[in-house]
Amino acid sequence: MALRTLASRKTLAAAARPLAAAAAARGVTIVALPDLPYDYGALEPAISGEIMRLHHQKHHATYVANYNKALEQLDAAVAKGDAPAVVHLQSAIKFNGGGHVNHSIFWNNLKPISEGGGEPPHAKLGWAIDEDFGSFEALVKKMSAEGAALQGSGWVWLALDKEAKKLSVETTANQDPLVTKRANLVPLLGIDVWEHAYYLQYKNVRPDYLSNIWKVMNWKYAGEVYENATA
Repeated sequence: MALRTLASRKTLAAAARPLAAAAAARGVTIVALPDLPYDYGALEPAISGEIMRLHHQKHHATYVANYNKALEQLDAAVAKGDAPAVVHLQSAIKFNGGGHVNHSIFWNNLKPISEGGGEPPHAKLGWAIDEDFGSFEALVKKMSAEGAALQGSGWVWLALDKEAKKLSVETTANQDPLVTKRANLVPLLGIDVWEHAYYLQYKNVRPDYLSNIWKVMNWKYAGEVYENATA
């Protein structure tokens, strides 16, 4: 792990401690920015270290800070019985909480090539992909196409529909988490198609980003989530 990466994470953690202590004193449960399971530059050349650092330290950290702030405001509004304020805060909680949930999944969906990133899924998930999409290649093509076609900002997902017991490709707008679409959908793999996820490296050519991200996809993680969800 690079020393500068460790230093930056310690700085972020130190900045969050006063907020966490104050919230805990009032009984408010807040979230924390998770560490990445790899260094910022470990996904190069598919995703640059600069993008990963900014994506994690700036964008995800902002979602965490704003979500925690909204939770504190909600706690105060509920205590006061301020119904208009409670209703008003729902959009901020959904957007920033969704940003935290989605990115926490996204970091685990990626893995350096040297550690197995990009290796196709095997076992139960691999068999399910063949059954529901025809082939692994067909799934990749479908997800890439839907991600490229998504207007504005959002996410493209490989999901397990627990009721239908089938895999599906889904898209969500902005930072909406998959659960807001249907409660029975389990996110196995999500790709961030907001410009902040790729613009510094790929400019406005989103299809190139979607083509290269498969080289660092962590199918082992997706397979573990699938097996736990179907156990």
